[in-house]
Amino acid sequence: MGYFLLRRTVGFLATVLTITMVVFAVMNILPGDPALTILGIDASEQALAALRAQLGLNDPVLVRYAAWIGDALTGDFGTSHSYRVPVSELVLERMPLTLSLAIGGMVATVLLALVLGIGAAANHRKSGDWGVMFLSQIGIAVPSFWAAMLLVLLFAVHLQWLPPGGFPGWSDPVAAVRALILPVAALTIVQAAVLARVTRSSALEVMRLDYVRTARAMGYPRQRILWRHVLPNALVPIVTIVGLQFASLITGTIVIENVFYLPGLGRLVFQAIANRDLPLVQALVTLFAVIVVTVNFLVDVIYVMIDPRLKARA
Repeated sequence: MGYFLLRRTVGFLATVLTITMVVFAVMNILPGDPALTILGIDASEQALAALRAQLGLNDPVLVRYAAWIGDALTGDFGTSHSYRVPVSELVLERMPLTLSLAIGGMVATVLLALVLGIGAAANHRKSGDWGVMFLSQIGIAVPSFWAAMLLVLLFAVHLQWLPPGGFPGWSDPVAAVRALILPVAALTIVQAAVLARVTRSSALEVMRLDYVRTARAMGYPRQRILWRHVLPNALVPIVTIVGLQFASLITGTIVIENVFYLPGLGRLVFQAIANRDLPLVQALVTLFAVIVVTVNFLVDVIYVMIDPRLKARA
């Protein structure tokens, strides 16, 4: 077990280091002059040269990378060109909203998918199973941004139950939660459809095993067999998809936040790209990539915790 964790940790750190190298290299080979973007086309050559020297743009790429990664380890990602404030402040200010969307979407996805998937497996080849499969197929086929617009048309425009967009801030918790219901629902629809199908397939495989038939023969209640015996043994493929989906939800907020005009990291990415704010883009892309890798690392660790067979191999 200890060797497994050490091996995974070394691989995780190596992957994160590679990510920082790739992101920094890509950001620094893009065409254009950051100094010209900041000062404008009317700036003099002397001002442009002074700003390039201040930003370190005249230094070799390896020197700039070493300086950037060294500062990043202390939480300093530089100063945003367009906002004129430290990048770390912008990220910390916008991150709670994005994490709220992703975590809310993941919780809703897991709860809905487990209920639908286990219910479909319990009613295999019956109307309930067919209904879940039909709805999940529609959910998979509908893009999240299109689902978001349909939800706005129905619940915000026609029914006027929920706000169509914007975020009032956490000072009013009730209004904040109401503003997040539609974005969370838009994120949940596609992810829950995928996870429900995986849960159904995994549960059906477990339900065919001998110990489940023995539990039925002994007269155990159906709900107890499903939730206490079938689900725990069907968790490995489910955890795999949940880990991948959480990473997808984090990156999926980029589109959803722009549809609902939410001031999170996703909208900040679009604004940074539009303003050619390289320090901010660099930090945000690295952050999203590191989150995805971290989630995959945690999924590997959870595997060993929930499956004794993997623990023996580790």
